Amino acid sequence: MLDSQQTLAQKAGVDQTVFGKFPDGREAQLFTLRNAAGMTVQITNYGGYIVSWTAPDRQGKQENIVLGVPTFADYLAGTPNFGPIVGRFANRIGKAKFTLDGTTYTLAANNNTNHIHGGPQGFDKKLWAATPVDGAEPAVKLHYTSPDGEEGYPGTLSVDVTYTLQKDNALRIDYQATTDKPTVVNLTNHTYFNLSGMKQDIQQHEVMINADQVLATDKGQIPTGERLAVKGTAFDFNQPTVVGKHINDTTGQQPANVQLHYAKGFDHCWIFPDQSNKLKLGATVYEPTSGRLLTMYTTEPAVQFYTGNNLKGNKTGKEGVAFASRYGLCLETQHFPDSPNHPDFPTTTLRPGERFQSTTVYKLSTK
Repeated sequence: MLDSQQTLAQKAGVDQTVFGKFPDGREAQLFTLRNAAGMTVQITNYGGYIVSWTAPDRQGKQENIVLGVPTFADYLAGTPNFGPIVGRFANRIGKAKFTLDGTTYTLAANNNTNHIHGGPQGFDKKLWAATPVDGAEPAVKLHYTSPDGEEGYPGTLSVDVTYTLQKDNALRIDYQATTDKPTVVNLTNHTYFNLSGMKQDIQQHEVMINADQVLATDKGQIPTGERLAVKGTAFDFNQPTVVGKHINDTTGQQPANVQLHYAKGFDHCWIFPDQSNKLKLGATVYEPTSGRLLTMYTTEPAVQFYTGNNLKGNKTGKEGVAFASRYGLCLETQHFPDSPNHPDFPTTTLRPGERFQSTTVYKLSTK
């Protein structure tokens, strides 16, 4: 057994291969991070996508637990954000505009009349500079400089995102950014998890979200400013709850029913009681058939829990499965959506001389 462990330990590290080429000849790279336990995470510097993530079930069988498409060409053709870095501003900005220091900035309206996930050419469409870091806890450091005015945002933003595969089967994501003009920043990762190994949709997954409030939205899913108490409603995940238990409670006049109707399921921002920038427990996801347990920690004040309601079955993964509605779930750690238009929300303003910093950890185990 010791020899086996030593062999595995020697294999910990990072490999780099060419993922594919752009029409202009530029190459995208694929980085495979491996730890001594045999877990692997594949990340491309095109958009910072988490392309695959193998994790053992309770019998030790390694399977991919994130939604992704088979080839680089498939990523270039576009996906419903299957695992990229999302920015410059994750989630929605109402009416695709905001005012900062007396100046109004107009952004691309790429979600009906609203702006979402940094625009049609957001960070998920960029080729990032990449630096692999070998070792027992392998990492890849990604860098992108977003020029002043890109997608309508002010300021040249220098962004670094580091993915580190830890010894304890956790993937740590560290975000940093600086700017030369006042701007707004809200960064996240948009991975869809399916802990069954793509054998079924996520409605039997059991979710816990450590939050006592959720943001209410209008029909366009823009926050109204109201914070709804989750206790006793379909949004109460303070105890592990099967996703499918209330996801279709879209009829009736209760606020939760109305919210579920607007989003066609869960696609809302849960607010943590601890609003500090300390790393704290945010959520867990358990899949009973495989025994896989995902535990999420974050320094962010909230998480957008999304149940893949808008997946249409028109994208097929490496496993040959068509990703229909609710085939994956997202835990997008972030500041509140539309924050620049709500002075009472935690600020997303970044000024020269300041540093945006955020960390989220997704840890896999079994039970």
